[in-house]
Amino acid sequence: MNSHPHDDPYAVHSIAEDAGGDAAVGRVVWAPATSLWQGVMLAGALAAPFAFSWSGLGVFVVLTGATLLIGHSVGFHRRLIHGSFQSPPWLDRLMMWLGTLVGMSGPLAMIAAHDLRDWGQRQPACHPYLANRAGFWTDYAWNLHGRLVLDAAPRQAIPARIADDRFYRFLERTWMLQQLPVAVVLFALGGWSWLLWGVCARVCVSVTGHWYVGRLAHTTGPQRWLVTASGVQAHDVPWAAIPTMGEAWHNNHHAWPGSARLGLYPGQADWGFAFIRLLERLGLAWDVRTPETLPERAGLARA
Repeated sequence: MNSHPHDDPYAVHSIAEDAGGDAAVGRVVWAPATSLWQGVMLAGALAAPFAFSWSGLGVFVVLTGATLLIGHSVGFHRRLIHGSFQSPPWLDRLMMWLGTLVGMSGPLAMIAAHDLRDWGQRQPACHPYLANRAGFWTDYAWNLHGRLVLDAAPRQAIPARIADDRFYRFLERTWMLQQLPVAVVLFALGGWSWLLWGVCARVCVSVTGHWYVGRLAHTTGPQRWLVTASGVQAHDVPWAAIPTMGEAWHNNHHAWPGSARLGLYPGQADWGFAFIRLLERLGLAWDVRTPETLPERAGLARA
């Protein structure tokens, strides 16, 4: 996967501007496989306190932090979706595997879901599913147990360099099964405590937390910037900066989606960008984009 360093940093890369579609009209339908997956992880998470151990809690903290930082924030979001820096293929594949271990989906479905939401929020109006504007429990059920079917969906095409990658296609087909080797190792080393905390509780907290912080980031909180053409504006969620590895500075992200740095101002912790800077010092990341190196964005205004 080598996204060109001069790709438009403000584009929705899998949905062209002339892709057509109506973001506002559609329905949310039940997604049986995903719903069953979420239910199993929730059941395991509820059982985890009955198998509590300090070592199991430690496994939960370490694996949750590693998969969210290296896999989801740096790998899936900043590298795969936005191409905000470049890295060697072996590191790309490691990050994509760790991102898959978060338990939300494989890399191709992650791009498709992210870009559809991104595209929808840039329209004058979009479905409440895309804007996280349904009631709390409805929004929860929609995002963790359903999927949106638009009456007129835009044409979506994931770039061939990603869609045709055999390893990414393998992860996409087997994303749920990727937890099995982790579960086997954890059970062998620490029994039920390590398995329940290291797999079920980790996946449940990561996926539910991703939805909840995303809901807040599209509905309430401080703002510094407005994207004037977008029907949905972003907000920062300061208390979630550390557990989301910097992703909670969502208002900054909407302003500069191609930036590898999300925490832009003093006091805005961004562990994801700190990790990218570490990779850069090790020669494992280059062409790192920040607002200082990005072209001026039309339609960006102070809040």
